Amino acid sequence: MAIYLKRLLSEINIQHHQLTFRNPSRLVIKRHFLVSSQQAPIDMGSKDGELRVFIVAGEVSGDMIGSRFMDSLKKLSPCPVRFAGIGGLAMSKQGLDSQFPMEDIAVMGIWELVPHLSKLRVKLKQTVQSALSFQPHVVLTVDSKGFSFRFLKQLRAIYCQQGLVGPLHFHYVAPSFWAWKGGEERLKGLSGFVDHVFCILPFESEVCLSKGLNATFVGHPTLEDVLEQEVKDSICKEWKIQGKGEAFKEQHGISSGTTVISLLPGSRLQEVTRMLSIYSNTMELLKDSHSELTAAIHVAPNKYVEDYISKAVCEWPTSVVLVPSGSLQIKYDAFSASRVALCTSGTVAVELQLARLPCVVAYRAHLLTEWFIRFKAKVSYISLPNIILDSAIIPEALFNECTPSKLASLLKNLTDDENLRRKQICAAGKVFDLLVPPRVSSVQIPQEWSRPMLDDYRPSMIAASTVLHYRRR
Repeated sequence: MAIYLKRLLSEINIQHHQLTFRNPSRLVIKRHFLVSSQQAPIDMGSKDGELRVFIVAGEVSGDMIGSRFMDSLKKLSPCPVRFAGIGGLAMSKQGLDSQFPMEDIAVMGIWELVPHLSKLRVKLKQTVQSALSFQPHVVLTVDSKGFSFRFLKQLRAIYCQQGLVGPLHFHYVAPSFWAWKGGEERLKGLSGFVDHVFCILPFESEVCLSKGLNATFVGHPTLEDVLEQEVKDSICKEWKIQGKGEAFKEQHGISSGTTVISLLPGSRLQEVTRMLSIYSNTMELLKDSHSELTAAIHVAPNKYVEDYISKAVCEWPTSVVLVPSGSLQIKYDAFSASRVALCTSGTVAVELQLARLPCVVAYRAHLLTEWFIRFKAKVSYISLPNIILDSAIIPEALFNECTPSKLASLLKNLTDDENLRRKQICAAGKVFDLLVPPRVSSVQIPQEWSRPMLDDYRPSMIAASTVLHYRRR
């Protein structure tokens, strides 16, 4: 079975001979890259009058990381920066004209990939050809390692076939090698087509370096939520965001006695279609335990997800408030108005810790994908806070245990039991102590510091600075 699944995944690969090097002047390109191979991007950009960066993100969390990186790079670069690539709404606001909708490559899982193989094959070829035409100094991929690594590998191979050095390759968010059997050994192969990895967990960079892969720990992306919310004072004490819960309730006509539960079904359509019905049935079981119950459903910036949820909630058992994407303030206001949260495993579990909102993590996938995870995973948990602390601080309902009755029971316990709530809230502080890069945690940030000075401590600023001054080893 494992061999069969591996063959299915390999179908995404494009044979090198299928791609063509479409450049108007091979001689000019070759001379440019022979020179650039000895220079840092900041020097190449200054010489050419602009820094060209090709950037690829394949999901909502990656789109946010990519947009923040783009913003930081523009602030730090002494010359204009021009972007091309694949991204979503957040990256488009930073000036990216995506080659195609990011949702076209937002597929997660193993068996779930099969219906999309043909489309992914086409999109991968299109992305490689777009990068070749753009002639970038730097290529950055963000997470989505299945698509990203195939893209980087194909791109590097074409430049090598042409006898060219090619652009520098960076990957933001190290692959979760620590979660899988044999994962650390696979890192050795990445150095052939990835020049540098930006790690968001503290232990990742050391392991990457030990396997010959250059890496930097920049801190977890959710730390930037704090800085963007203008809550500078909390950094000196603890990393958290307190939204305006009462204002959120008033705005949506929610009475003060109503129990609000934040529901976060995921950012990909395949996740949402699988999880939303489970969440609906969970709310059905909970409504008898509360005189008034409202579901605050957080809707990811994905047009397919938005359309699906808008239609699905018409038949929900409780009142519903749809929380739109695009505003950190609204998201954290909804968190603050909520008693508990139910989320599909992902980055949001860390965001809920930042909001100090007790939560339950749920996860279901195709049966074959679940079988593969059980067979290959070497960690006991699926949510990042639990993995970091190596403790079941956040209740998890996974695979065949992810049922409405199980979720309802876990949520009711977390709603009613103050000791459980306090335990999870206290653990959140420990989580963020570990997610802050040394550059931030080793200093006490003075209260009088200005916003530009605080910006130097953003994970995206650390990553952008590394890119600008990076030289090939």
